[in-house]
Formats: sequence, C-alpha cells, structure tokens
Amino acid sequence: MESLRWRSIFAVVGVALALIWVTPNVVNLENKWWPSKAKLNFGLDIQGGLHLVMGVDVQGVVAESANRLVASLKTDLAKENIAVSDVKTLKPAEGEITVTVPDAATKEKAKEYFAKNYATVLQEMNSTDTELTFRYFDAHLNDYKQKVIHQAIETIRNRIDEFGVAEPSITQQGANRILVQLPGMADAERAKELINTTAKLDFMIVSTEMPMQSLQSLIADAEKAGAYSMATMKYSEYVTRLNKDLQGKIPEKTVVYFEKSENAAKMEIGAIPFLLRTDTNLDGGALDDAFVSYGQYGEPEVALTFNSSGANRFADLTGGNVGKSMAIVLDKVVKSAPNIKDRIAGGRAVITLGGGRDRQKGMDEAKMIATALRAGALPASLEQLEERRVGPSLGSDSIQKAKMGSYIGALLILIFMAVYYKSMGVIADICLGVNILSVFALLTSLGATLTLPGIAAIALTVGFAVDANVLINERIREEIAKGSSWKHAIQEGYHRAMSAIVDANITTAATAVVLLYFGTGPVRGFAVNLVIGVLTTMFANVFVSKVIVDTLVNKFGVKKLSV
Repeated sequence: MESLRWRSIFAVVGVALALIWVTPNVVNLENKWWPSKAKLNFGLDIQGGLHLVMGVDVQGVVAESANRLVASLKTDLAKENIAVSDVKTLKPAEGEITVTVPDAATKEKAKEYFAKNYATVLQEMNSTDTELTFRYFDAHLNDYKQKVIHQAIETIRNRIDEFGVAEPSITQQGANRILVQLPGMADAERAKELINTTAKLDFMIVSTEMPMQSLQSLIADAEKAGAYSMATMKYSEYVTRLNKDLQGKIPEKTVVYFEKSENAAKMEIGAIPFLLRTDTNLDGGALDDAFVSYGQYGEPEVALTFNSSGANRFADLTGGNVGKSMAIVLDKVVKSAPNIKDRIAGGRAVITLGGGRDRQKGMDEAKMIATALRAGALPASLEQLEERRVGPSLGSDSIQKAKMGSYIGALLILIFMAVYYKSMGVIADICLGVNILSVFALLTSLGATLTLPGIAAIALTVGFAVDANVLINERIREEIAKGSSWKHAIQEGYHRAMSAIVDANITTAATAVVLLYFGTGPVRGFAVNLVIGVLTTMFANVFVSKVIVDTLVNKFGVKKLSV
C-alpha cells in the first residue's frame, strides 16, 4: 500500500505538470499568472512561411584569408629582419603561399619563422633554392571552412531576429549550404534583403561620463514620454528612436546600445544599457580572425588577431583607455565589454570572460563571441539557390487533413478498446488520453516545433501505446483462463507483458535515435516526436494504467474488472 501511495503521487504530479504545460496552448494566459506560458510552435509546413536555401562562398572567404595572411606576412617578416624577395598566393582558395628568398641564409630564417609561428596552420609543401611553398593543413582548412559556415549562420540569425520569428530553423546543409525556414513569414522580400546584409562589427569605448542609474532613468523617461519600449518595437528601430530622443541629454559623441543579460531569454527581458563613445574609429575591417583559446588555468578565452593597420589603431586605442571597458558591438548589440588592463600591441588581444562561471557556459559564450566577431570581420557572400513560399492556406489545409486523420484514427481505436476489452479497455482509453497530453506537454516544454512528420509520429505513438495495453489485457485473459484469482491475474498480466513492451519500445527508440542522428529536417522532426512518444507510452499506458488498476482493486475493493 505504501508503494501504491507513492506511485499514485508520482502519477498525479506527472499528469498535473502535463496539464500546466499544455494549458497555454488552448487558453489565453497573457495577462494572467501561470507557471508556464510557453506555447507549441508550428513548423513551416503547418502555418506557411518562407523556405530558402543559401549557398555560402566558402572558397572566396578562404581566398580572402590567404590574401590577408600574405599582407600580414610581408609586414611581420620585415619586422623580424627576414628580407624575403616576395610573398604571394598561388592558389588562394586552397591557402597555398609562396615565399621567394634571395639566398640560403634568408631561406633558413624564413623556415624557422614559419615553424615557430605557423606550425599548426601552414605545412611546407615544396622547397627550392629560391622559393618556399606552404599550404594550409587540411585539418586547419576544414576547421576554417566550418567556421565560415557557422559565421554565416550567426549572421543570418542576427538578421532574422529583427522579425521576431518564432523558432526560425537555420541549419547547415552539406559543405557550403544553409537551409533557412521562417514559419509564418509574410514579408519575404524584406527577409531576403536582411539575410544578405553583412553584419557590422564595432569596437567602442564605454563612457564613464554618466552613472548607470542616471542613464537608466533617462531611458525610462524617454520610453514613458514616447509611449514605446523594446518589447513593442524591433531592436534596431528601438535603439534608433531612443538615441534620437536622448540627443542633448547624454554627452556628445556617445550612443546607447544594450547587452542581453546572461540569464535572459530575450533582449527585452534583461537588457543592460551601455553608454558608448562613437569616436573610436575601429571596426570589423581591422580584424583578421577570432577564435577560442585557453588561459593560464585552462579557462576559455577569445583570442583576436588584427591586420597591420588595425593592430596600430588597436594599440593606440587600448593605450589611451587603460582602466576603461571596451565594448564589442555587433549590429548595435553589445556582445562583450572586457576591461582594458594595459596597452595591447602586436595585433593580438584576448577577451577574458571572468571566473566563477560554469566551464561549459564559459565555453559556449566564448564560441558565441568568437563566431559573432567573425560574422562581422569575415563576411561571406550568400547566393540564393532555392526559394519556396508556403502559403498559410496550404499549411492550414494540411493541418486540417492531418487533424481529421488523427481524430478518426484515435476515435476508432478508443471505440475498439472499449468494446473489445470493456472496463480494462476504458482504462486504456483514459491512459491514451494522458499519453497524448504528455506528448504535447513535452513538446511545449522543450520549445520544439510541431511539423506534419511530427503529427505522423504522434499518430504512430497512439498505435504502439495501445499495443502495450493489448499485450497486458491478453496476458490477464490468459491468467484468468488458467483459473487464477483476479488480483493474481492483474499482477501476472502486467509482469509477463512487461518484457515484450520494453523490447518493443527499446527497438522503436533505437530506430528513432538512428533517424535523429543521421536524418535532417522532417526526418529529425519525426524522430524527436517518436522518442517522446516512447517515453510517454511507458509513463501513461504502462505506469499510470497499473496505478489506476491497483487503486481500484486494492484501495476501493473492486472485485473484478471486465476484460
């Protein structure tokens, strides 16, 4: 009885949580208190929208990187008093570089320089009396190409955030393509225009001319006077409007931009204002690369390398602002604002993320900042390869047909179970309802997007969920036919059916995991819903079903249930 009590509590809590998560999908709770207000997102095939396939000019960015490396090498070799005759690129798209030397002594110096500074980047391919040929290592080249793709995805995501599209899908396809799906998107031309716009990166000194409290007060007064807020406008429009209203109230040559708080889901929930100087004159054009590195104690950092002109400007900027903070701004959003401890010369710098944080979170933030910096510094041109517009009417028609098919199938199953298995069939029907409720609750809580393949997976879940109860009920019938008591028949029925149920669900889950790992797009959506269906089936149609039957028999003294 003690075990039954705890199992009953667990079942009730599970169903209650499912109801809490599902409720916002059917009841408008915008202005009411509720533990969770997340809603289920619908995919492109259900609510319509824009489907784009963009080609990324990966080879062009690699060639640009090689050309910048050549320009940098000329300057750096001269500083090291290595008098090479020339440095040029033979195959820029493959990162192949030749260094022409006047004599054997210079050649040896050049080889030592490359071995010391580019040991993990460039490999020596050929050597003659007057020429050295280097090429990017394959591992470095492949990693760099992946960075270019991630940079392009980050750039696109920054652009799409302007629209406030719920759950946009931006994923890599193959080696040099990006799939962009924007559910509910109506202004397709504006979306394409923004996607193809390169992100703007700026390095700006944080002004200390005004206390934070005074700045926040000015922002609040401007919002109140203009009857607007960040939540009611696109971020870029909000920032433009706010700075226009603050003219004359904040110091000259300053602007107000915002950083999203670490724990905030959206900018408007946790926006941190920064007063920044506009006379810095250092932007993404000065940056060569940004990548994750590690500090003295293995903590994640972001390493920056500047080109020759950028290195000089960066050295002057940091030297003249020691003790102040320098904001790294991408598309008017402050990504980081590290303190300047000393003048930074040599064209290399490190952004430290501070201590006291989870290592994985620190690593994720370092990757995000590095990617954001590359997005501004190394823009890759995007070519539209495919465009499809799914109209809301088509999406609505598809969802209505899918709903109708699911309703009819579920109704037939409910009727069959109730007629064929009588009382136990009714219990199975109740558990089936709990199962579907749990599926939608988990999808909502995970922020998943429901697509037509997902609906197909839910329909399949109904099938193998009922199969579990069929196995249990047939086992109970077998035990009763042997002459066992009702209580013993229930115990044996659930016990003996369990191995078959577990085996079936494990094989289904294994198949779903394989589809999830190797599949893309709709296949992954189907697999996610299938895995969720396996979990909810074990909870509802096995665990909750047993709790209901045990409660009726052991607590309420029901002598027998028809089966």
